[in-house]
Amino acid sequence: MAAEAAVGQHRRHLDGAAAWAVPPHVTVLYPFVEPASARRPETLDAIRETVRAMPAFDCSFAETSWFGEDVLWLAPDPAQPFRNLTTGIVRAFPEHPPYAGAHEDSVPHLTVGERRLADLPTLRRAEQQVSAHLPVRARIDTVLLIEGAAAPRSWRVVQEFPLAP
Repeated sequence: MAAEAAVGQHRRHLDGAAAWAVPPHVTVLYPFVEPASARRPETLDAIRETVRAMPAFDCSFAETSWFGEDVLWLAPDPAQPFRNLTTGIVRAFPEHPPYAGAHEDSVPHLTVGERRLADLPTLRRAEQQVSAHLPVRARIDTVLLIEGAAAPRSWRVVQEFPLAP
């Protein structure tokens, strides 16, 4: 994703997922099926059918935002296509609500840093530095299914699913 140049150096220190080898991304659905189930043909087919029914789109990450003072993130514009992807995948896998149902609304975002890894002044400095590299523009034409563990460099792409042209 084009955001690596703007957020990469900050994510490496401020976002735990970066240490797991998760690239800058906007999550469609997490947590998802167990790794053994992720590779089943019926799982892959359901994702493929859902994703290819949705059109590819352009988006911009032009501003930062916060979840309280705990998570610094980039806001995608438009956000609705990401919401549509999440809604479609949840419809196909209703037993897996976003973030295990912990939040009433799933807000599309690209995480830059988390308070559990840095103090607030450090995150505020990162916000200023990242803001100097915005906007980031991206063509969203693929959804990646990735899997891994909470361990360094453990996440891998299982499959790529193209959106409709």
